[in-house]
Amino acid sequence: MKTIVVPTDFSPVATNAMNYAADMALATGASLTLFHVYQIPVSMTEVPVVMVSAEELRKSSEAKLEEVKKGLEHITSGKLKIYTEARLGNVTDELEELCNHLQPFAVVMGTKGASGMERMLFGSTTLTAIRHLTWPIIIVPPGKEYGKGIKKIGFACDFQQVVETTPADYIKKVVKEFNAELHVLNVDYENRHFKPETPEQSLLLHTLLEDMNPEYHFINHADIEDGIKEFAETNNLDLIITIPKKHKLLDGIFKPSSTKQLVIQSHIPVMCVHE
Repeated sequence: MKTIVVPTDFSPVATNAMNYAADMALATGASLTLFHVYQIPVSMTEVPVVMVSAEELRKSSEAKLEEVKKGLEHITSGKLKIYTEARLGNVTDELEELCNHLQPFAVVMGTKGASGMERMLFGSTTLTAIRHLTWPIIIVPPGKEYGKGIKKIGFACDFQQVVETTPADYIKKVVKEFNAELHVLNVDYENRHFKPETPEQSLLLHTLLEDMNPEYHFINHADIEDGIKEFAETNNLDLIITIPKKHKLLDGIFKPSSTKQLVIQSHIPVMCVHE
């Protein structure tokens, strides 16, 4: 059975991502694993003092997970298989280890809460996971619902080294799973990134994805992230697939900039798939 992993810190933004993942799991026949990583708080005095025992934290974490699980089971009328796991440690390390064991279809996380503290804590956790986790991650914007499902998927591509860097098999798997349309998005501005090898690269990509019957869209925009975001919203895409290493989607997220960073500010879920 397919598995979807949902890391949670029990914040509103994480809860929203969990609800999105639950609806996705129901639609795809997957199970859900709710995952919480806790850390032992230490008071910042001259001599560090442990504020609470690891055993107390474990019991508290497991109790919260069980409460959330019961709530989901009630909402889904028991139609969804839900598992829970709480671990002590570093969020990204423990998440990677869990994923290596479960081999999930995807990890679903939220990003950017309403409060500054929530944004700093869970937002930075999501960013770290995107950078280091080798498993596909779907980032759900605040307030986004699964709704009628995923029917239109956009794949952001720069037509560079497509054979080496395009996770074609996984993209096909996702498109087939949701029986969705595939739209290949390429953003350029006045052909600044057009190279002699671009036509050949675009042909190679078409060969990789041709059985998905993709539609190609060449977007003229000075900013890649804004170009993708505007196209996605105008054309009602339900999911954007991107390869983090190939785009500067992560480099400037925390820099003060007028550029609306795709992952943080998109109203559409973004799936990060590594090469």
